[in-house]
Amino acid sequence: MMLDEAVGRRVCCDGERGTVRYVGPVPPTAGVWLGVEWDHPERGKHDGSHDGVRYFTCRHPTGGSFVRPQKASFGVDYVTALKQRYEVEIEEVTAEEMKISSKTVVMVGFENVKKKQSVKNLTEVGLRRCEVSAPGPENEIRNTTPFVQSLDLSGNLLSSWEVLAAITEQLDSLQELHLSHNRLSISSAPSSLSSAFSHLRVLSINSCALTWTQVLHCAPMWQQVEELYLADNNITELLRPEHVLQALTVLDLSNNQIAQETVLEISHLPRLERLNLSSTSLSEIKFSDVPAGKKTTLFPALKELLLDDNNISEWRVVNELEKLPSLVYLSCRRNPLLHKEKNLETARQIMIARLGQLELLDMRQILSDERRGAELDYCKMFGSAWLRAGGHREAEKNNPNTDFMTEHPRYLTLIQTITFLCPEDLERKPIEKKLPGSMIVQKVKGLLHRLLKLPGVELKLTYTCAKMADREIEIDNDLKPLQFYSVEDGDKILVRWS
Repeated sequence: MMLDEAVGRRVCCDGERGTVRYVGPVPPTAGVWLGVEWDHPERGKHDGSHDGVRYFTCRHPTGGSFVRPQKASFGVDYVTALKQRYEVEIEEVTAEEMKISSKTVVMVGFENVKKKQSVKNLTEVGLRRCEVSAPGPENEIRNTTPFVQSLDLSGNLLSSWEVLAAITEQLDSLQELHLSHNRLSISSAPSSLSSAFSHLRVLSINSCALTWTQVLHCAPMWQQVEELYLADNNITELLRPEHVLQALTVLDLSNNQIAQETVLEISHLPRLERLNLSSTSLSEIKFSDVPAGKKTTLFPALKELLLDDNNISEWRVVNELEKLPSLVYLSCRRNPLLHKEKNLETARQIMIARLGQLELLDMRQILSDERRGAELDYCKMFGSAWLRAGGHREAEKNNPNTDFMTEHPRYLTLIQTITFLCPEDLERKPIEKKLPGSMIVQKVKGLLHRLLKLPGVELKLTYTCAKMADREIEIDNDLKPLQFYSVEDGDKILVRWS
């Protein structure tokens, strides 16, 4: 290529990628230099200035340096990279003769292997870090890989969306595109490129130094995209998408320092089912359109929410999540909130009790026994506070104050659901009693009637043990001894009545 066309082009030097910002002399040295802004600023030495003269500008004060043209690679076209990546492998695998020691062995059937591995039949192409910078001769991509559905061009030397579109417009079946670790200059007319991405459903542009404004500007190119991955970009605030991104079901915004007051700007996306806000410095989220205990109209389809590695420290944030109408999966690991309780398992149980629809928490399924136990423990844990706030067993006298109901919006529902629990029992301490394994269940119930002062009440017994901490085992036969159920020293028998 001509050096006078190099400004704006992407280059690779010693494994590091950058963008050419200047071509020309740098006195007092002779010859031509390339002024490069590196993707990783620690690779550079200055901000584009040298000896008091500014040759170009950089985002970072140490993001730039000068290199000689002969030391920089401007990359290769798609088909050249494809052949380098795939045909070398094919030649190695499909040789029809193989020498073992001094003898030549004919490999029967390898012509079939060669046919299967032909690049023309590929539906998935991976050209990650292959220095792809251009499409190559006209229609060569379409003739070489006509059936590609998934393409990985991460970490290459593509300089603009126009260059990329010249590649993808030749891939009529393309549905999945990975572009992470590229620096594409923003198109002035993105809608004109939409035909090059008309079948695209999955787009990954992580670590591309994009702002949300730039994403919205480019979005008319990808009207059919359903999954959009934008982790580790320069997204600091969100704006409401108008007439774009409306088909999104998955959005990943992790590892962006987002102003939390702008998160609700994306809450009107009608089909969004999975949202990743991990590592975004989030500490608060509030749905002010409805009071505690009601369901919000925001994020109407959201089923999965990832909030790992944030600054959430208050249970009121979890209460707000209970307002989401469709939420069934939450990941909230490594947040300060979890360390406010005596251990992580207790924090998990409180979170389960506060979120009634949740089916999966931190990648662990919530079984019905775990939910029942969590909600019972939650009622006991905050029973005293409920009574002090005006709670009462009789419905007409039950009038807990606003502060309590704001802090525990599900509590009244749980008390009504767990019919065996009466307010007086919320403060009851566990009874410690050693029982012989040979003791018949019927006699255990008789003992409990006397200890608990509950004559004539039907008791239901279950027990938990350390070996299966997340399970309650039902004791359902009055004529069997405790040892029949493998009740051991240290196990706890739970008593319920109605």
